[in-house]
Amino acid sequence: MDGLCSDFLHRFLHHSIHFLAMADLVFSEHDGILTSTTDSPPIHYIVKLQSFSLLAKNNVDKYISGNFEAGGYKWKLVIYPNGNKAKNASDSLSLYLMIDKESFFHPGLEIHAVFKMFLLDQNKDNYLTFEGKARRFHKLKPEWGFDRLMPSKTFSDPSNGYLVNDGCMFGVEVYICKENNTRTKGESLMMMKDAISYKHSWKIESFSSLTDKPEESKPFHAGEQKWKIQLYPKGKGSGTGNNISLYLALADPTSLSSTSQIYVDFTLRIIDQINAKNYFGKANYWFSASNPACGWPRFVSQAYFNLPSNGLLVKDKCIVEAEVTIHGICDGL
Repeated sequence: MDGLCSDFLHRFLHHSIHFLAMADLVFSEHDGILTSTTDSPPIHYIVKLQSFSLLAKNNVDKYISGNFEAGGYKWKLVIYPNGNKAKNASDSLSLYLMIDKESFFHPGLEIHAVFKMFLLDQNKDNYLTFEGKARRFHKLKPEWGFDRLMPSKTFSDPSNGYLVNDGCMFGVEVYICKENNTRTKGESLMMMKDAISYKHSWKIESFSSLTDKPEESKPFHAGEQKWKIQLYPKGKGSGTGNNISLYLALADPTSLSSTSQIYVDFTLRIIDQINAKNYFGKANYWFSASNPACGWPRFVSQAYFNLPSNGLLVKDKCIVEAEVTIHGICDGL
């Protein structure tokens, strides 16, 4: 009997001490979170951080690990050394699991996964683990984890063993529960808060020798797309025969999906090389794979263009400029 009581008391004290250690852990998601300790290291990935304090001194808001594979998909660990401020967790350590965007080979793919986070206790040479309920990872929600994994004060106290000699170690295990590939159709529009304008200049020599075939500038970058300027020396459409036609076009419209659109504010100019009075047209347009170009079939009359005193054609040379501002991008879900 005394032996049984002694064993019970030993186990009671062991769990009481463990409970007191856990009391400092505060979670933003209370339901279903399990903490435990284990001697076994994580089987999928480990991130060892040395000189941890220098992350804060160098204004590293978050550290994103390299890719690792689990369950046939690529993942990353995301560590906020000073807490995720967007989640009001600046007094805590924040830790997340993020699926790599390349894993979403189809927009409708959803991956349900259970994951366990590991934090090495260097004093006891074991791992404190955190495990939540299954989470649904998809294109619009690629990241799940713990906003308040542990208070910063608890983590940084060397006597707790998590941050010792300014070094620490995290780990993760990921297990796939279910995969859905619904192929749901939809789209997502993102408007740019601080749109940036891009300029490209194109010089055309020996203009008088050009035929009625369209001339195209070399592709140039604006935003994440390549563009080109198209000029029709003898006109196009309603401008054929007596006008110069000028267009802005996607250099590779086939790179866009059928649901992708790009909202652009653009200006095309033919530079006045004498009077500094440029001839220009301005427009906004939703570019897409099915509507890859926009411009003016009657941009300027050939008579006005060819008149030397107007400065648009000087010594058989003209200069065309495009100014492109991307305001919005719509893509398929």
